[in-house]
Amino acid sequence: MTDSEPTSSSGADAAAPGTRLEATRVIAAPADRIFAVLCDPDGHVAIDSSGMLQSAEGSVVTAPGDRFVVHMDRESLGDYDLGRYDVTVIITRYVPGEEIAWTIDGQIRPPIGHTYGYRLTPLGERTEVVSYYDWSEAHPKWRDSGILPVLDASALKATLGILERAVRRGYVRG
Repeated sequence: MTDSEPTSSSGADAAAPGTRLEATRVIAAPADRIFAVLCDPDGHVAIDSSGMLQSAEGSVVTAPGDRFVVHMDRESLGDYDLGRYDVTVIITRYVPGEEIAWTIDGQIRPPIGHTYGYRLTPLGERTEVVSYYDWSEAHPKWRDSGILPVLDASALKATLGILERAVRRGYVRG
């Protein structure tokens, strides 16, 4: 498993230097099983390593533009006292079995504009999974404020470990 500090992108997206984190893990499962967890709102809650995602409402996503609601609590990070709040996840990239990405719309205005995502590369019976967090397109108000990144590379690595455990145990929705 590898991870990176803020850096420019390698791969499909070109991010400004210092505005992207990535972590990689090879998971002993086919890409379609992993992708199924990533398309499920409850799957996002199940694999979250930050402790912020409390529950979700919505259908399994199948296309860019699909949305679901996540009930959040930032207390686990211990940085900003926002209480309990909701965000809407908006799918921005959806390539079945290969990549899913999203941005967040919440109470903060203007919207932050950061992107989270996963790229999957089949390796026979295993799959390389890259988790990324990109804030290169964040609104300047937030990008220049010092609050980004919200998470660090270790959180991405931890989420990949939880994703592997969920897939290995036979993740079931809900």
